[in-house]
Amino acid sequence: MKNLILHTSDKIDIYSALTETELELPLIPQGISAGFPSPALDFDDLKIDLNRHLIQHPNATYFGRVKGDSMHGVGIDDGDLIVIDKSIEATDGKIAVCYIDGEYTLKSIKLKDNECWLVPANDKYKAIKINPENELIIWGIVKHVIKSF
Repeated sequence: MKNLILHTSDKIDIYSALTETELELPLIPQGISAGFPSPALDFDDLKIDLNRHLIQHPNATYFGRVKGDSMHGVGIDDGDLIVIDKSIEATDGKIAVCYIDGEYTLKSIKLKDNECWLVPANDKYKAIKINPENELIIWGIVKHVIKSF
């Protein structure tokens, strides 16, 4: 079965998550040193299933492919794959996939003095103040970012 594309635009592509499969990959339990090299250990018997590690709520989890650089300041870049959980409450400081006035966007939620703002993490873009005339749906909260190098 293939991931289903639910939405595509110039800002984000959203895909369904396939969680029925298992793929156990080798895990280095002691971590990988980013300082001095550490001796290699045999780790063939330790495994991790990324579905179980990255997806807490399978029925509410989706993937998104980021398009653009508005969240570069928090390490979310063009082309990154994000894991989105629709079951998490949208609270101050969370990074969310938002549906505003007919378009999807990825922004941080800022709640202050009875106001709601959608805030980019790149000075090239302006924050969006949500007014009563705006149609806003917090579609889901970003749980993980998967990068390719």
